Amino acid sequence: MADFTTSNTTKSAVRKLADPLADVTAFDNIVQGVITNNPFQCVAYNAQGVNHPPVEQSRAGYTARVVYQDALAKTIALITIRAPTIASFTSVANQIIADTAIATALGGTPVRDLANEKYASTLRCHDANGEIYFVNFSREQVTLTSYSDEAIRSRVETWADTVTALA
Repeated sequence: MADFTTSNTTKSAVRKLADPLADVTAFDNIVQGVITNNPFQCVAYNAQGVNHPPVEQSRAGYTARVVYQDALAKTIALITIRAPTIASFTSVANQIIADTAIATALGGTPVRDLANEKYASTLRCHDANGEIYFVNFSREQVTLTSYSDEAIRSRVETWADTVTALA
């Protein structure tokens, strides 16, 4: 029987944040800053006849929570909203907060549970050495995956050290 043999070695690294990112705006500023400023020195590439920018968002998701509280501020109901964009995340959460029929049916006052909102974004990066790797952002951590060259980790880490919110 044939054995599997290692063809290459990929690594992953995680930076857990001391404090969660403050809000979706702070999160988006970091992600868009990487896409716009390309601090990892990535390069454009062509794959299967498709041109790709040096850094591109391959996935994103945003989760808002609206809790319904009674007169004593006790949570009596909860609605979770999962959205693909910040615009839809904000719009739907605001619509739910404003919907008096839902509040009446649930019997409470709607309040955004900002501390428990979640954000995630995955960036695909193409290194000058030809490697494609991913930088995954969440509210609590940054994860670097699918890289083999330690210079990539060093560039990402050096950049993260300059971003106060990623301490």
